[in-house]
Amino acid sequence: MLKWRTVAVAMLVLAGVSTGVRAGDLDSPAAPNNAGSAMYTLEDIYNKLDTRAAVSKRAGAFEEPSAGPGSTGRTTDDIMGLITSRAPVAKTGAGDLSDYTEVAGEDGHASMRKGVARPSPRFTDNGDGTVTDNLTSLIWLKDAHAFGSRAWSDALNDCATLNSGEHGLTDGSSEGDWRLPNVKELQSLVDYGLYGPALSDTAGTGQWSTGDPFNNVQSLDYFYWSSTTYAPFTVVAWGVYLDDGYVGIDYKTSMSYVWPVRGGE
Repeated sequence: MLKWRTVAVAMLVLAGVSTGVRAGDLDSPAAPNNAGSAMYTLEDIYNKLDTRAAVSKRAGAFEEPSAGPGSTGRTTDDIMGLITSRAPVAKTGAGDLSDYTEVAGEDGHASMRKGVARPSPRFTDNGDGTVTDNLTSLIWLKDAHAFGSRAWSDALNDCATLNSGEHGLTDGSSEGDWRLPNVKELQSLVDYGLYGPALSDTAGTGQWSTGDPFNNVQSLDYFYWSSTTYAPFTVVAWGVYLDDGYVGIDYKTSMSYVWPVRGGE
């Protein structure tokens, strides 16, 4: 059957009939210097994979270069090498724990410290009531206790209706820009090399303290709600205890903390 199908497709192509197999448009979408033709370079893509640094499309990318790539130029081999040489997740932060010697084979031991290196600095205070996590590019409300303790449905609404002008925000955001984070987004904040709270400072080299970079982080009594419902029992939702990074569940009617986020893909 495969042989006859191949022959049939070939006959359709020879007859000028479209088979749905096509490549993208190879023409420039606009003139070389037009913003519409802007695109990422291999160097941009490499740097984004390597350090998660912000990159922008470059206009004029379709123009003939005046010279070959310099010493910082990247090739597709460089990019593939970077992708295949590292784990797709960040390091946990475990390791170098005080008064403890790691056992060979456990996460934290020198031979097991795998994963993408965390960026330095870990966080950026944007000066508008928001903080960007340079590991995930997620943008968090600087005030981690703006809404106090809330039931799950109230937490969803608090985040969905948050906008610039409220809770120290001057970022120009509108209602609908913010949301309650899902459980994986919330857990991405955790540094498992720390405790009480398991959250790093701005630089990512020490433990969080007030204003560095967040305010009012809560790590006792309750966890922070996520937007993720517990699949086996839908009156329950997931959350993260920032005291030690434990991921747990609770009834949606219970009272817990709220930490809005925006951005992400």
